[in-house]
Amino acid sequence: MPLLLLDLDNTLVDRTGAFRQWARAFLPEIGAPDSDLEWLMDADDDGFANKMVLAEKIRDRYLLDASLEDILAEIRIGVIEHLRLDPLVACALEIAAKADWLPVIVTNGTQRQQEAKIRRCGLDRYVAGWIISEEAGLRKPDPRIFAEAARRAGRRLGGSWMVGDNPAADIGGATSAGIPSVWISRGRRWSEPRFAPTCTADNCLSAVYEVLAS
Repeated sequence: MPLLLLDLDNTLVDRTGAFRQWARAFLPEIGAPDSDLEWLMDADDDGFANKMVLAEKIRDRYLLDASLEDILAEIRIGVIEHLRLDPLVACALEIAAKADWLPVIVTNGTQRQQEAKIRRCGLDRYVAGWIISEEAGLRKPDPRIFAEAARRAGRRLGGSWMVGDNPAADIGGATSAGIPSVWISRGRRWSEPRFAPTCTADNCLSAVYEVLAS
């Protein structure tokens, strides 16, 4: 049974959409104009901004009395509360499992936050397990995190596929690990000249079909 390695944020769950929903609710709470939504989205940088730096930017822009830790907690809790599992993602994982693939999540981030996302959405019912960078001491694109995921799952890394939306972490990591990959484009064009995905898909369901058709 080969491994289907999957990214979490913006692959299995719409983390950017959840952040946007949180931001829409947060801005009126602090008396900020709705027009600041795009500033907040830019500051978040699709989830890749340093979270403490993001909290500091928010505190300084709106002259908040809250501590950086409290602002960071507000962001993290807000994102989790607004996450939902797309039924098509659940369908994709069920299709993969019925085709004798073993779905395993490989994600960067803190263990507490990423596990909370997985359990909140019910993804734990659809995957065989997960590996999180903070707990593993390894981060994508380091190829060792993919090897460790395979070891924990009791499978060989050879024959595995990686599915993810991040060019460097997911596709670059898969390339370094010597496994094929599907890039979830989210409406973007591929622009990295050093490596390329094996396939490109619009969403997780399409990505799974690409793997099964390989």
